[in-house]
Amino acid sequence: MAPDGEALLRFPEGFLWGSATAAHQVEGQPAQSDWWTWEQIPGKIRDGNTAERACEWWAGRYAQDLDLAQSMGHNALRLSVDWARLEPQEGQWDQSAIERYREILRALRSRGIEPMVTLFHFVSPLWLADKGGWTDEATIRRFEKFTERVVESLGDLVNLWCTINEPNVYATYSYLLGIWPPEKHSFTTTFRVIRHQLVAHALAYRAIHRLQPEARVGLAQHLHLFDPWRPDSALDRAAARAQDYLFNELVLSAPADGILRPPLAMNVKVPELVDSQDYVGLNYYSRDMVAFDLRQPGMLFGRRFAMPGAEYSMDGWGEIYPEGLYRLLKRLERYGKPIYVTETGLPDNDDSKRPRFLVTHLAAMHRAIAQGVPVKGLYFWSLVDNFEWKEGFAARFGLIALDITTGQRTLTASGRLFGEIVRARGITEAMLHRYAPELIEKTPA
Repeated sequence: MAPDGEALLRFPEGFLWGSATAAHQVEGQPAQSDWWTWEQIPGKIRDGNTAERACEWWAGRYAQDLDLAQSMGHNALRLSVDWARLEPQEGQWDQSAIERYREILRALRSRGIEPMVTLFHFVSPLWLADKGGWTDEATIRRFEKFTERVVESLGDLVNLWCTINEPNVYATYSYLLGIWPPEKHSFTTTFRVIRHQLVAHALAYRAIHRLQPEARVGLAQHLHLFDPWRPDSALDRAAARAQDYLFNELVLSAPADGILRPPLAMNVKVPELVDSQDYVGLNYYSRDMVAFDLRQPGMLFGRRFAMPGAEYSMDGWGEIYPEGLYRLLKRLERYGKPIYVTETGLPDNDDSKRPRFLVTHLAAMHRAIAQGVPVKGLYFWSLVDNFEWKEGFAARFGLIALDITTGQRTLTASGRLFGEIVRARGITEAMLHRYAPELIEKTPA
């Protein structure tokens, strides 16, 4: 065992320790976007809140959160820019917004925190939404132009870019399940949106490298595990594979080999899409069990449900399953690229489960690294309690707790633990004893 206070599960030199945010969720004073417009409709947001204040970053309170990030030892932060704020009308650019983002990026760098900037994180300018948003093929080129302008404006402060966050989640929630704007229910439209976003990613990737050859560029892939309820059932296995193919594999394979597989397209190869990532970004939260069910044709005859008896995050949000992070990291190893865990976390309003979540998921990550998987950094979701889309402030993910009435920030127990982990460069024996004693016997001496 390691000496007292030293990490038993030690992470490599140069590992990025950080957390993640998204513009609409933290900034406040929103621009005219599809999300801001939708939030004004009564009943759309669970707790009746909107992003009008959010975490008040646009009013300057980002500095408080970055100070707390620095106190936790962050050397990285993932954040996004708001397309609606930067280009409020097509072809019209707000220079003051560009300057504000430069101010935030300089504040990060002055604290020794490396930014990863995401270019699209779910929110579209209202003018773009009125033209059909990502259902319109012309949006591919619009996004390319947006990318060029952002990189020209911010590239001297950013070396690490994420083009698009979770194309599969965005398309599924907005165009298949219809629980996010514009609330559509269309299988074909869902996959048209994913196709457009993948091609837009490819053009953005090429544009960034034309302007900034040394940049590192990827996209954040949300991967969800689908396990057969009865592993010995061929039907359950087939149903789970179908769910995995449509949600995970379609978006995962395309930036590697450039092929748009059915139902995205009939195995069309897009040259710009081939090898269009310098790293693979993994967003991981949970898994579902899948059982074959003839009554579920819309879900490819696969009925999804949570593992009975497992540990869950709040309100049944999903199973807490750290083994899933290890499994997915091993799956990504085949791409031969550096891997960043660009999001993982859980809603935990009283911060009672998050410390154990941190330790068990980092232990799973360390296990993958020890087996040669090139994991280069972690961005925990999220830095601060924020406007959590349809949930408003009813679901708290932050290492920093936010009082939405007063704006007061408080470092949580999990935030303090995160700082201890960073300072130790890993997980100590004492942390395992306190939060995950079942892992001690599995840890090499």
